[in-house]
Amino acid sequence: IELAVSHLESPVVAVRNVDLFFDDKQIFDDLNLEIRAGGLSVIMGPSGCGKSTLLALIGGRMVPHDGTVDVFGNQVKTEDRRKLYGMRRRMGMMFQSNALLTDLNVFENVAFPIRENTDLPESLIRKLVLLKLEQVGLRGTQALMPSELSGGMSRRIALARATALDPELLLYDEPFTGLDPISMGAIVKLVHELNETLSATSIIVTHDVEEGLSVADYVYILGNRSVLASGTPDELLKSEQEEVKQFLHGQPDGPVPFHYPAKDYQDEMIGQA
Repeated sequence: IELAVSHLESPVVAVRNVDLFFDDKQIFDDLNLEIRAGGLSVIMGPSGCGKSTLLALIGGRMVPHDGTVDVFGNQVKTEDRRKLYGMRRRMGMMFQSNALLTDLNVFENVAFPIRENTDLPESLIRKLVLLKLEQVGLRGTQALMPSELSGGMSRRIALARATALDPELLLYDEPFTGLDPISMGAIVKLVHELNETLSATSIIVTHDVEEGLSVADYVYILGNRSVLASGTPDELLKSEQEEVKQFLHGQPDGPVPFHYPAKDYQDEMIGQA
C-alpha cells in the first residue's frame, strides 16, 4: 500500500526537457527523469556522461540552458538565493572527494552545517554531533584531523556531515570510489540504514555497477546526452538493449567503440611511409 501511495505523490525531483552545454559541447539533450519519494535511486553511466553534473543541477549549483529542474515541487532558480538556500537545508550532499574542511577536526566538520543553519545551544550541538558520529561508527574519532583519517573513515565522516540536519533528500557523488572491500561494505550498509532511519529519498551517482545495483530500488543509465534506459536492477540486467548490456557487463567494444574515430589504418601507415 505504501508503494502504491508513493507513486501517486509528486516526485521529489523532476528533470524535464533539460538541455545543458559546456561551451560548444552539449552535455544533456532533452533529459527527463523523476525521483519519487523514498527509496534509493541510482544514476549510472560511463565517465563524462554528466552524472555529477546532474547532481549540480539538482542542488542548484548549475542551471540548464533549457528545460526545468524541480525539487520538492519548486523550480530550482539560482537567482532567488533565499529559496535556494531554504531548499538546500532540506538536502544533504556527500561529495566525491569527501570535501572535509582540512583545518577543522572531525567534530567541527560534522558540527559545521548545524552551526551554519541553526541557533541551537552548544550542549545540544555536541549531542547531535556525537549521535551522527555514532551512527557511522566513528564517535571515537571526534578529535582527529582529516589528515589522520583513512579513505574509508573520511567517507564515513563526510556521510555523518551530510546527514547532520536530518535531510529529506540525500545526494551521493561516487560514494564507492577508491574504497577497500571492508570500507565498501561499511558504506553500503550505512547508505541503506541512514536512508531508512531518516525516511529520506536518496540519489546515488556511481559507475560501480555491482555496488550500484546492490543498493538500488530504481536505476537510470545515462548516455548519449540523455537517459539510455531506466528500471529496477532486475529489469536492466535482463535488458537486450546493446548500450545497456555493454555498460552493465563491461564489454570493451560495442555501441561505445574501442577505437576512437580515425583514418583507415593501412592508408595512414602507407601515407607516412
